[in-house]
Amino acid sequence: MIAFDNTEVAFAHKTDKELKKARFLFKTIGSPTVANLGMAMVNAGLKLKLPIKGLIKSTVFNHFCGGESMDECSITMDKLAQYGVHSLLDYSVEGKAGENDFNRCSKMVKKTITKANGTDHIPFAVFKVTGVFRFELLEKIQNKEKLTEEEKKEYQRAYNRVDSICKKGFHVGVPVMIDAEESWIQDAIDDLVNEMMAKYNKEQAIIYNTIQMYRHDRLEFLKKCHQKSQDEGYFIGMKVVRGAYMEKERERAAEKGYPSPIQPDKEATDRDYNLAIQYCIENYHGINLCAGTHNEYSSLYMTQMMDKHQIDKTNPKVYGAQLLGMSDNISFNLAKAGYNVVKYVPFGPVADVMPYLIRRAEENTSISGQTGRELMLIQKEIGRRKSVNN
Repeated sequence: MIAFDNTEVAFAHKTDKELKKARFLFKTIGSPTVANLGMAMVNAGLKLKLPIKGLIKSTVFNHFCGGESMDECSITMDKLAQYGVHSLLDYSVEGKAGENDFNRCSKMVKKTITKANGTDHIPFAVFKVTGVFRFELLEKIQNKEKLTEEEKKEYQRAYNRVDSICKKGFHVGVPVMIDAEESWIQDAIDDLVNEMMAKYNKEQAIIYNTIQMYRHDRLEFLKKCHQKSQDEGYFIGMKVVRGAYMEKERERAAEKGYPSPIQPDKEATDRDYNLAIQYCIENYHGINLCAGTHNEYSSLYMTQMMDKHQIDKTNPKVYGAQLLGMSDNISFNLAKAGYNVVKYVPFGPVADVMPYLIRRAEENTSISGQTGRELMLIQKEIGRRKSVNN
């Protein structure tokens, strides 16, 4: 059985200095008060154009991001590759809403596809639909509101951006993952992704959708997607995650008076997550799976299902995935055991990736035990190294 508490394997890629910096970072974001105050000050500093970019880059940015450009990410990705961990370049610029920004994002995602095509340790590309598509337009489409003539033209331009990214992945054979987003635009995204899968996944799963299992309807959605693909003759790719918008979802449901799409408790989320892993692996001939999780049991369960169904550890139809800077004990121990593992490596200008970094800080602060686990493992490895060197 894989030992996820093996810190020697988990942190072999980190120097003593890097480990101590990580310890300081997780101690800082482990305090909700300090984390919230720090992020508020950072945002204010950036808006006021104070000279704090260097401080951000040398601390939280360097821990959770690969660099400001693809080239800057190379050092991180090469180091991960030395330990059998693959990389997924994620252009994490958010909060943009103009056509120029959408076109820039589309071009950047295509560049990551080109990079992946020429690099063995980059197996996928990824993007968010709202990186190339206006949020409010997706919302209007989901609500089945009538579009103006200008909005119809805008929709076609946005659709073409999504299609051109998927087509690029198809032509060079690089799978493209499309991230999940808020429930009030997710149906519109799902329809778009299903269309792309039907178009480009005739021979293999090139286009992947993402399902957030903290939603109570996603297990059924997975099964319906699989049935549709069987009926219409194409493969599906699924990235399965627990999710990233839970508090926002609950607040909006309460504010607008509709039933919350969120599971009643964590146990229900964990149950459906593992059932989704099981369903994908049981049907791996038609479904490619990327299990995005920081949960040790779910990661172990993935390997157990693979063993049960005699799926080779290196079969490209099954990957585990974690975010850069988190759960190295899972990523590196899985890789050491021979399984396919990919780390999300976000990149982009420091100021533009702040929404991503804030989510990481909030995630580590709010998820029960997340920061404590990271800290405990880091401290354990620091202690192990001291005892070895003494």
